[in-house]
Amino acid sequence: MALTYTEVAQVAETEPEASEGKMLLQSWLNKSMKVEMTDGRTLIGMFLCTDRDRNVILGSCEEYLQPPGNEGKKEEPRILGLAMIPGHHIVSIHIDDDSKNVAEL
Repeated sequence: MALTYTEVAQVAETEPEASEGKMLLQSWLNKSMKVEMTDGRTLIGMFLCTDRDRNVILGSCEEYLQPPGNEGKKEEPRILGLAMIPGHHIVSIHIDDDSKNVAEL
C-alpha cells in the first residue's frame, strides 16, 4: 500500500472527529513502515506515532542509503533504534500489510 503522506495528513486535518484519515493512521500503529526521504535515504521501522506537523516516530528503525532490493551490491543497514523523521523530509510512506493476511488465516 503506497500513499503520499500529504494525502493522508490532509484527510485527517479536514475531518478532526474520528475521520477516515485518523482511523487509517490508527490502523497503521505498530506495523512495519518504509519511509523514503528527500535526501534519498530509506528508513524502515515500526510506526509508533505522528503529529500535526507530519513528523513520524519509528521504533526499531534501520537506515538504508540505497533503497532495499536495489540491483546493486547488498548494503548493510545502519541500526537507528527510535527515530523521529521531520514531516518536511518525507517523500513517501509504505505500509507492510502482511500482518493482515496472517490474522485472516
